[in-house]
Amino acid sequence: MAVAPKTFSLVRWLVVLEIGIWRSLLLWALRRVPGLGPGVQSFGYARDITPLLGAFVFVSALEVIVVHLLLPWETARLVALGIGIWGLLWMVGFLASMRVFRHLLDDDGLRIRSGTTADIRIPWQAVERVTARRGSVPKGRSVQVQDGVAHFAVLKQAKVAVVLHRPTPVTLPDGIHEISELRFYADDPRAFVAAARARLAGVRPVDGYSAATSHQYAG
Repeated sequence: MAVAPKTFSLVRWLVVLEIGIWRSLLLWALRRVPGLGPGVQSFGYARDITPLLGAFVFVSALEVIVVHLLLPWETARLVALGIGIWGLLWMVGFLASMRVFRHLLDDDGLRIRSGTTADIRIPWQAVERVTARRGSVPKGRSVQVQDGVAHFAVLKQAKVAVVLHRPTPVTLPDGIHEISELRFYADDPRAFVAAARARLAGVRPVDGYSAATSHQYAG
């Protein structure tokens, strides 16, 4: 029996996610940020979620020890230990993915990421303005699109808004969407907005796009 397309997509997404988690652990251990190079600025978005994930890791580590001590069967203990260690490393890898796959700015445009889940690039010519904002996302998912607005949230919060000149197609985990605005979280929205506007100020109009004018911080 043929596998349903949705099932195949889910399995593929899980495999890609798993590979990304382990890759993130390696990159974090090597202190490497993919995409970072000369003239590229990076901005984090994991500061507020780090204590929460750290607490989960601590509690899970205690749980692994307790379960190992309570189980009376050697085979069951080994299986539980293996699953517990995998779970711990997975959570650390999830945190690592948010730390190494940072938001990037360069002369060509913005690269906004959500761990290994989403990674989109927007050229400066497509950007109308960049502003800081305060607000929560409409749903609990970290990556979502609603009414042409893409949200890359952390703890249901987004602090920066990038408004585009016109609807632009982007590829997200659930497919291709046309968006007119991108809202996302940054640890330091003031610094991100200032850096983005500085680069945007020197952009020359291309293909009908017009460079944005400077705006004051709105947060």
